[in-house]
Amino acid sequence: MTLLTILFDGVAYGMLLFVMAVGLCVTMGLMNFINLAHGAFAMLGGYLTVVLMQRAGVPFLLCLPLAFGGAALAGALLERTLYRPMYRKPHLDQVLFSIGLTFMAVAAADWLMGSQQQIMQLPDWLRGRTELWDGALGMGHYRLFIIAVCAALTVGLQFALARTRFGSRLRASVDDARVAAGLGIDVNRMFAVTFAMGSGLAGLGGALGAEVLGLDPTFPLKFMVYFLVVVAVGGTSSITGPLLAALLLGDRKSTR
Repeated sequence: MTLLTILFDGVAYGMLLFVMAVGLCVTMGLMNFINLAHGAFAMLGGYLTVVLMQRAGVPFLLCLPLAFGGAALAGALLERTLYRPMYRKPHLDQVLFSIGLTFMAVAAADWLMGSQQQIMQLPDWLRGRTELWDGALGMGHYRLFIIAVCAALTVGLQFALARTRFGSRLRASVDDARVAAGLGIDVNRMFAVTFAMGSGLAGLGGALGAEVLGLDPTFPLKFMVYFLVVVAVGGTSSITGPLLAALLLGDRKSTR
């Protein structure tokens, strides 16, 4: 495997980490909430994709929005019932609470799906490989697909947070919830939508990464550290910081 191929695979790996971790960046940076159970939503998206493809015969491309929607719905329900009372709690309480949810998710996945690693069969058009420059760069079609999808999501997310009315209302709700509510902004609804979107992105990342990263009940625990590294190195004040951190981590992993 050539160096260019290794770097290309590292970019694909990093983009996956970014999509799965960006929801954690949003909840920590904009909502000031530490959700270490974020990886459970990524695992949910992966399992939804595997079950829909293998047991229901749903096409792969249709599974991706369904994984996003399923994880977003779960995030919205949990935000309203479990997470919302924790927003004003100390960070230590948030950490212990979310770690407890993580272990519950691991146990539930093991009980429902078994402890074995899941195998996802990709469509034929995503299984090929393209060689460029006499084999100097080998690009797997699926990894190229991952990079394209994640790049589009990154641009769309940056635009939504920086240039839309939703983004401005979200920033206002975070800066001063009381003033934002006085201006007619439904702060609770803004936080619920934001949490659901972050959970949905994690689910989509889990669906895309099931074939590359592997999928088993310990998924949230194995990748919790990587999510935290992306947030710690990239920061939570922008989208570009976590993106660069995820790409650096992906290249580091691909060269090991």
